[in-house]
Amino acid sequence: MSIYESGEDYLETILLLHRKTGYVRSVDIADQLGYSKPSISRAMGILKNDGYITVERGGQIMLTADGKAKAEEVYGRHVMLYEFLNKILGVSEENAERDACRIEHILSEETCSKLKAFIDKS
Repeated sequence: MSIYESGEDYLETILLLHRKTGYVRSVDIADQLGYSKPSISRAMGILKNDGYITVERGGQIMLTADGKAKAEEVYGRHVMLYEFLNKILGVSEENAERDACRIEHILSEETCSKLKAFIDKS
């Protein structure tokens, strides 16, 4: 099942909010990302239909096993890229964060694997 960049961003946000607060609702995602509630509602519908999330009573959003796996994959790429850009290349924290967020969606598995091996050696 293919997922778009925006879907990956939503899953990553749900994962991080859940780790931080233990409870995620659409309004929390809207506040975190600065998107409108209707945009979040539409996106949550798509993620739910695709099997990445469930919406519990009271509006709590939960990642399914597939959703959690995808969110952790995306977040793992993000952290790795941030560390590479900031710690190894010396890119400022702000730029490393912004760039990692963009690059995480387009990195191939091969490049990701090679970059991880390079970082592990450093």
